[in-house]
Amino acid sequence: MNRQAAVAKAPRIVDAKVQSEGFRANRAARRNVLVEDYVELIADLLGEGMEARQVDIAARLGVSQPTVAKMLARLANEGLVTQKPYRGVFLTPAGDALAADARRRHGIVEAFLAALGISADNVRIDAEGIEHYAGEETLAAFERALNAGLQAFMMADRAKRGG
Repeated sequence: MNRQAAVAKAPRIVDAKVQSEGFRANRAARRNVLVEDYVELIADLLGEGMEARQVDIAARLGVSQPTVAKMLARLANEGLVTQKPYRGVFLTPAGDALAADARRRHGIVEAFLAALGISADNVRIDAEGIEHYAGEETLAAFERALNAGLQAFMMADRAKRGG
């Protein structure tokens, strides 16, 4: 049975427990998006030898400095960052671990989208959203597809179609 036929046969309404779990997971991901974005950016800035200052974080995230200050207070309360007067922001071990996981997820999604032939600009934009919502099973499938030669398959397919 092809994919379209399988989708057509699938029930439109799934079990309430299954459906609610999907919504629950989505709400949890939404709550964590900003936290993950902030710690990942702070790790990137520190990793480049730069200081993670409020002004730099605000500029890169396209938000105001007061918005950054509020989020940094939240991150500090959650034990993910420390702030030193006149020195910027630093990740705690917990913040570092969260940033590493966010970076790992981001890298998998970027590699997968790039292998599909998505433009670099769209890879960057789309990966920023998908990384937060894709579950571990999905990320593992992305990695298996990449390791099995997804990029070569897609390139051959484009050549076959004349693209």
